[in-house]
Amino acid sequence: MYRSILIAAAVALSSGAALAQDKASVSIDPAKVEAVVKSTFSKAPQDWQARIVLDDTQRLCTLHRNQVSAADADAIQKRETARVVLPADGKYLGDWKKGFAVANSGQGGQFSDGPTTVNGGNCYACHQMDPKEVSYGTLGPSLAAYGKERKYEPAAIKDAWTKIYDSQAVVACSNMPRFGASKVLSDQQLKDVMAYLFDPESPVNK
Repeated sequence: MYRSILIAAAVALSSGAALAQDKASVSIDPAKVEAVVKSTFSKAPQDWQARIVLDDTQRLCTLHRNQVSAADADAIQKRETARVVLPADGKYLGDWKKGFAVANSGQGGQFSDGPTTVNGGNCYACHQMDPKEVSYGTLGPSLAAYGKERKYEPAAIKDAWTKIYDSQAVVACSNMPRFGASKVLSDQQLKDVMAYLFDPESPVNK
């Protein structure tokens, strides 16, 4: 969300200049972009204003439009890997039926949501999961038969947890939210989504 807001502001700032200049000559001042974003949130509650404060990873990816150097990518992945917390009980899989509900919900984290609204992962906005579903996004790869294709191996399960918990630990400047590191989903929700991907009884693997 953070980077998309800043990029949109940058586009708005540069669009006028682009009409009068060659595209290659247009530069974007990060300070001006941040000022525009802050001004749009000036009347928002304090907790919402805090959402537009970029951390080091977001700032670097935004500055370079997700095209960071190899050295910066390594630094991002090292920093984000340190944020990944594995399940304390060693159990990665919860209830796949509840995982479907999390994957299929886009609620939570919006101005229109009440304080008791439970966040969803909105996974279907970017991925195919259950191959029988007819509506899904294509920004991310298909996850159909995800567990089955990986033979439900423990190493694959751990890797998937890491990617869902903090995508930047796996791919620097990933478009995927950092669901665990950013507290979008609870540990139990993460386990349920993992079950949706890996439980042999899940429709994802049928």
